[in-house]
Amino acid sequence: MSATAGQAADGVRSLADRFGIEPGMVVMEMGYDDDVDQDLRDALTDRCGELVDEDTDEVVDAVLVWYRDGDGDLFELLVDALGPLADNGVVWLLTPKAGREGHVEPSEISESAPTAGLQQTSTVNAGRDWSGARLVLRRGAKAKK
Repeated sequence: MSATAGQAADGVRSLADRFGIEPGMVVMEMGYDDDVDQDLRDALTDRCGELVDEDTDEVVDAVLVWYRDGDGDLFELLVDALGPLADNGVVWLLTPKAGREGHVEPSEISESAPTAGLQQTSTVNAGRDWSGARLVLRRGAKAKK
């Protein structure tokens, strides 16, 4: 069995693999600040090219949302993330891990995501200080714009 382009010879999946990012995908980033995980950003840009910002006019395949406690209303941010998202796109909600400054309680995500028309399908370790929640449009849900 051969490893995919993003896998090491030992079979360990790269960050870009874990996030499902492929070459040619358009990935939008929201909530960038000095505390983001640069290794994750580098892995994703190595795979797909530059990340576009939230002012893009393009339809995007994925949205990376860096969100910390105190960054504002999570529901509104998720709704904003849905605007340019393709119908089969994914939102990656990146939050500081427990014990880190800006940690977001899981209950805040589990309350805000469904209200925005999203459902959480999985979580990943997104770096030393960050966790990622994979959010997709609920079947039959229309984006609340």
